[in-house]
Amino acid sequence: MSMDFMTAMEITASGLGAERQRMNVLASNLANARTTRTAEGGPYQRMDAVFRAVPVADRMRMHRDDPTARFAYLVEVPEIRQDGTPGERVYDPGHPDADGEGYVTLPNVNVVSEMVNMITASRAYEAGVTVMDTLRTMARSAISIGG
Repeated sequence: MSMDFMTAMEITASGLGAERQRMNVLASNLANARTTRTAEGGPYQRMDAVFRAVPVADRMRMHRDDPTARFAYLVEVPEIRQDGTPGERVYDPGHPDADGEGYVTLPNVNVVSEMVNMITASRAYEAGVTVMDTLRTMARSAISIGG
């Protein structure tokens, strides 16, 4: 069985879902860029969505013997990983989270980098939507030709 429109749509949908998760993580990072105290204690730690490519043949039984399926991958997000990079320490003795020396440890979130990542994720998502729209148009055309 060769790859079909539905498989292409599933591949595209997996990419859309992964980018949506990535944008949610980035939004959380941006929202907590100044959070110096969390429920776990200490400043907020930046998070990363980890992407993994999964062969279509591994997830879709109908493509196990399809030679073209070995070139097609789905995207999944197996984990949201905490970035262990230490945050910047700034001298602010009046801050409620200052240590005994008057320093506050800020989150390890670089707002500019997060915004660049958000733009990249947003553009990747938009590209996926365009692919999905194109697939839908192609499917409609194929139906009208056959009907």
